[in-house]
Amino acid sequence: MDAEITLLAGTAGTTIAALLATDTWNGVRNGLITLWRRARPDHEEQIAAQLDTSRQDLLGSRSSGDEETEREIAAEWQGRIRRLLVAHPELVAELRSLLTELDPGAPVIPAVTQRATASGSSRIYQAGRDLNVDQR
Repeated sequence: MDAEITLLAGTAGTTIAALLATDTWNGVRNGLITLWRRARPDHEEQIAAQLDTSRQDLLGSRSSGDEETEREIAAEWQGRIRRLLVAHPELVAELRSLLTELDPGAPVIPAVTQRATASGSSRIYQAGRDLNVDQR
């Protein structure tokens, strides 16, 4: 599930950063606040303030031609969302739905599922990414 969460958080961070400076800004803000409220109602005001700050930073950077700020904002939100989903994996489906609602043209992030069964003296190696096996 961690690879799925990381992938989903990366997509969410990029989507949030891209949409902060658009007409869908209020939808992004309300959707993320609702998501956080379900898991961490004590952080609702803090998340709202962080979203407002991210939007102001993004708008300021775009007017000055700074492209790095959008990547930094995306990375910040990726980290926040990844930590939220690791602590509350039950929010994965809700975040997927929110991203689809906010940016219907974006590709759907597939769910990652791995299953294996071993018997006897067999071995199973599974990885969501790189895997190095050194057996001698």
